[in-house]
Amino acid sequence: MEISLNSAGKKYYKEWIFRNASTTFSTGNHTVILGPNGSGKSTLLQVISGAILPTEGSLSYLENKNAIADEHMFRSISIAAPYLELIEEFTLREILNFHFKFKGVYNKLEVKDVLIASGLSEHSEKIFRYFSSGMKQRVKLVLALMSDTPVVLLDEPCSNLDNSGVAWYKGMIAEFATGRLIIVASNQTKEEYFFCERILNMADLKI
Repeated sequence: MEISLNSAGKKYYKEWIFRNASTTFSTGNHTVILGPNGSGKSTLLQVISGAILPTEGSLSYLENKNAIADEHMFRSISIAAPYLELIEEFTLREILNFHFKFKGVYNKLEVKDVLIASGLSEHSEKIFRYFSSGMKQRVKLVLALMSDTPVVLLDEPCSNLDNSGVAWYKGMIAEFATGRLIIVASNQTKEEYFFCERILNMADLKI
């Protein structure tokens, strides 16, 4: 899988968030996008995902050297981010069952395996609204990392995780990062991108 930015830029009102971004992300070459809060990391990640359109330039998606239309790319991408909302009225089990109706489970595993991997089995019938912030983050991460997608986007993945949660995250990366294209957005929290070989700084994407 390859995702290419071609002189891409995003502007809100009169302010350019980033501009002249030309780079390619490839399977097996994990990348971290670094920058302080408010630098545009999340915006760039959403442009890469196809959730929002660039103001200028373009994106292209290739799988096995074949172009993928923008409107079909969502099938190949999973994302975990603080701003993503899950259905608060569902139990954890209902959230997992609902999500994996639309995207298969990684490596032909089953939903019950996702529940075990989350470390939250004892809370399977608990309403999501009553989860702690750290538990909610685990659910978002397990949905992204265990979806059967070649591309995984992680926006500040260690947000709200305590030490045991960070250790769990590192274990999940060790098990599910191989052979995929993973892009992490981080504000210098090294635990979030310990496995990334490539660094892209938002400061280099300003005018």
